[in-house]
Amino acid sequence: MATGSGGDWRRFEAALRSSLRLLRDKWGPPERLPARKGECARPARGDGEDEQPQQQPSALEALPIDVKLYIMSFLTPKDLSYLGSTNRYWRLAVQDPLLWRYFLFRDLSSWHSVDWKSLPDPDIFNRSFAELHDSSLCDYMAVYKKCCSSRKRSPTSTYEALTSFLQSLISQAEPRFAMFGPGLENLDESLVHKMMTNPEILPSAAISSRQIHGIGSGVTFNLNSQKFNILTLYSQTSKERRRAKEDNSNPINKMFHEENSLDGTTQCTLIEHIKNMCRLIDGFIYVADAEANKRHSRQIERARMAAMLDPTLGPSGRPLLVLSCISHAGTERIPCIYMAHQLQLNLLDQPWMVQDTEAATLAGLLDGIQWLLEQTEHKNTQ
Repeated sequence: MATGSGGDWRRFEAALRSSLRLLRDKWGPPERLPARKGECARPARGDGEDEQPQQQPSALEALPIDVKLYIMSFLTPKDLSYLGSTNRYWRLAVQDPLLWRYFLFRDLSSWHSVDWKSLPDPDIFNRSFAELHDSSLCDYMAVYKKCCSSRKRSPTSTYEALTSFLQSLISQAEPRFAMFGPGLENLDESLVHKMMTNPEILPSAAISSRQIHGIGSGVTFNLNSQKFNILTLYSQTSKERRRAKEDNSNPINKMFHEENSLDGTTQCTLIEHIKNMCRLIDGFIYVADAEANKRHSRQIERARMAAMLDPTLGPSGRPLLVLSCISHAGTERIPCIYMAHQLQLNLLDQPWMVQDTEAATLAGLLDGIQWLLEQTEHKNTQ
């Protein structure tokens, strides 16, 4: 459902209006029968004499269904929760799955991160309106709250802060992360160049003395007094990419051996020195090209990612940070939830997070790095 489409909104509006009418008929105040000439209006049910006086509807409940719908479309989910606490009718009204599906589709493009705990099932985006009243199929209200709560970083507990401080007193090598992906090579702005030339955002500490054969040493950065090392991997040099574009040729990939299968998919295996590197690192940073105006080969991306994350090449459960990257703020981006589904991250057996990032300003980068450091620290303390 594309919430920007007038036709989709009209179908949603009609379905929700029908749903609210059903709720009104079931839980709303009973209607009174019209009085005959010369008679007083009498209740629609019972004898009237023994029946308890009916509670008068509130001003909001007395409004026409269309007006209620119009008002509810402007409320925030938090406001709706308050409205639902007033009485039984509104409690059921604000739980309507159509309403929460509308909020989910409306707001998901404004959410800048999603992780392995909060990603909604892809099937919920394809359900017909007829299926939405079966709450056993999908609780859109619960899905919305789970996605929304994942964006709020929980405060560090006293125990975690003390543990982190004690660990900082112990001399140990900084964690190492391998960074790779098409967002490093295909964007107009270079994410790595911006990281290296903006010390006020991400200070670089030094060039690491720990060399990896065929890879190098990477660069050590400092975030909140915690050092970490990033090894940047390119499939081709910038000169090779420019020449390939001019000659319309395919340069040799410096990271993967690729083979086309009979079913048309691409299978990837790592070059030997990349395999050796994977055995020595603590986590992965995949830089995805999230610009919506381009064509993307997600199947090849998934194959390359699977080769890098091969569980036989190192400890299990190493975290994966996906930087869903665009060049500039004005570029239309693919929402992070869609990016997670396109890369099929729900099939992975390790912690992961997708973080919206902008190469020109490094917006979102520090949030992603902080999450990666926390996951690495948590894994080391287990």
